[in-house]
Amino acid sequence: MERDLTGLLFPSSVALIGASPKQGKLGHVMFKNMSTFPGRFYPVNPNHQEIEGVKCYPHVAALPGPVDLAVVVIPPAAALKVVEECGRVGIRNVVLITAGFKEAGPEGASREQRLVEISSKYGLNVLGPNCLGLISTEAGLNATFAPQGALPGSIAFLSQSGAFCTSVLDWARKERLGFSHFVSLGNKAVLNETHFLPPFAADPDTKVIVAYLEGIADGGAFIRTAREVVKSTPIVVLKAGRTEAGARAVSSHTGTLAGSDQAYEAAFHKCGVIRARNVEELFDYAYSLARQPLPRGRRVGVMTNAGGAGVMATDAVEEEGLELARFDEGTAKSLAELLPSAANIYNPVDVLGDAHVDRYRQALKLVMEDPNVDMVVSLSAPTPIISFAELARAVAEAQARTGKPLAVSFMAGELGEEAEGVLRQAGIPSHFDPARAVRALRVLAHYHRVRTRAWEPPRELPVDRGRVRELLGRAVSQDRPRLGLEAMDILAAYGIPVARGAVARTPEEAARVAAELGERVVLKVVSPEISHKSDVGGVLVGVPVGEVEGTAWRLLRQLRDRFPGALLEGVYVQELLPPGREVILGMARDPTFGPLIMFGLGGIHVEVLRDVAFAVAPLSQAEAGELVRSIRGYPILRGVRGEPGVDLDSLAEVVERLSHLAADFPAIAELDVNPLLCYPDRVVAVDLRLTVTGEEGS
Repeated sequence: MERDLTGLLFPSSVALIGASPKQGKLGHVMFKNMSTFPGRFYPVNPNHQEIEGVKCYPHVAALPGPVDLAVVVIPPAAALKVVEECGRVGIRNVVLITAGFKEAGPEGASREQRLVEISSKYGLNVLGPNCLGLISTEAGLNATFAPQGALPGSIAFLSQSGAFCTSVLDWARKERLGFSHFVSLGNKAVLNETHFLPPFAADPDTKVIVAYLEGIADGGAFIRTAREVVKSTPIVVLKAGRTEAGARAVSSHTGTLAGSDQAYEAAFHKCGVIRARNVEELFDYAYSLARQPLPRGRRVGVMTNAGGAGVMATDAVEEEGLELARFDEGTAKSLAELLPSAANIYNPVDVLGDAHVDRYRQALKLVMEDPNVDMVVSLSAPTPIISFAELARAVAEAQARTGKPLAVSFMAGELGEEAEGVLRQAGIPSHFDPARAVRALRVLAHYHRVRTRAWEPPRELPVDRGRVRELLGRAVSQDRPRLGLEAMDILAAYGIPVARGAVARTPEEAARVAAELGERVVLKVVSPEISHKSDVGGVLVGVPVGEVEGTAWRLLRQLRDRFPGALLEGVYVQELLPPGREVILGMARDPTFGPLIMFGLGGIHVEVLRDVAFAVAPLSQAEAGELVRSIRGYPILRGVRGEPGVDLDSLAEVVERLSHLAADFPAIAELDVNPLLCYPDRVVAVDLRLTVTGEEGS
């Protein structure tokens, strides 16, 4: 998957194919932007011998020496011929600005397929087509048609939207935000977002990778690559399109509750990517991660000269999952000696509105140096006494002295303009809203946890893949896409405990099965066409063994009368288990990331409560345990108000085993185990619903 993109991102020689001397032409805009390139620059156009004093070449084969990168801005039909010509002469990197490919309908899609074939034939790195181009400030190259270039900086930026690129470039100049690389992905015919992650991470001048994505080309490759990259370089993604990617028929609870956004959320969590919810967060996070050190923990000290600002920041600390630091006794004593009696010496520290900069500076020094403080948010409202610019310098000095992360909220407008410049020079994030300043710290704590999190691969578990392959193959050969309790052996083959029971085709057979299961049993109709059996009276609980035959006969007759066209295959006779905690465990197969595991509180209310969480399979032992702990109802499973908790280790192992089943067998499109009954000493699968396709598995 990894490609050598050195010639694309750090070229020493570039050619512009389609360069033009005519004002207003795309080829002229590109020429003007690229003509400042400090390396060898070759315009290509058969109709001109020179453009603005720069020698022009008639075609690619006429170029006087090796070329690292070709940028193409000619019409699509001719562009394909030029790309192939680049391959023949040994140019391995191409930026295809040209539109008119898959975004333009069937003919364009066919053209794009041809582009992929040419790329494969010659081993080309093709960016685009239908893209804005790229900027490498390190190489001094602006190969875009954007009206604004990029300032040098430490953020590597990727975008699937060219229009968003131009907006960001214009805004970033105003904010003095710089980039190491700036890449418009376009149609992603050859190169996609994943290809750029390793070279960005390997670049010592890149401190953070930022991306605007509307979709990911290869979910599995992205997860594997990003998981390695975030060990050294944070990745922040704004994923557009949070709704379900497309309508599809689903029969399981998991399929109903899982959508494309849940899959992206789970995938980003799995590989440690930080998700931004909007453009503001995207660049707030990027700025903090690029300019601020990482904290040791999540404990925040709050400094303010305005009580209201301190309250807002304190609320934000809790809402963002951070912790309000408890000061060391020595810190509290020193603050009491320093500050007026009306001041608050405990976190948040309020130095009062009459504080001058020296008082604020000394108090900030004490808070920053407290061993129980990992990071600080510094707040201030305008007063006649304090100078924001002077205060900003005091804040910058405090951070330089301690090396702890710090964010600022000077709640001012024009009065704070000079201070903004001081803070920007120091790399300190500054926001009017205290909550936004706290979020700038939260992302640092989050990334610190990502980097220090122990990654472990999924375990090898003893399972019977042959038995599952046999059962799924039989269902496919019989054209039975929907399976229920009759497929419980699939779970058992993967070591998941299941309630004892069997399918009975006749009432008489039901009575014989029941005799081996205890005094009372559960009867469940078996039909591939009745998904929610409880809703239609298809489940009877606590039937005495002596009444099973007659009850089974009545159950089948009632359902035949109610659903005259439905296929009724009999009844499943199951042991009656004592009440336990009901959870649901399921899987839906996402088109981008594959099997998406769902876990949550179960039973008949799952779609009402929606207390569920998702993870991308396969799961490690630690990931399975984390998924169990992530739902709101986890305290119920752990045990509350004297009630015993459930066997959490066994529950996590069942989650882990089902994730392996889902990963091993693509033929399973979706499934629900609902309920999975949980007890203090065991867990037992009671019901199953499963959809099969014809795809091959392990």
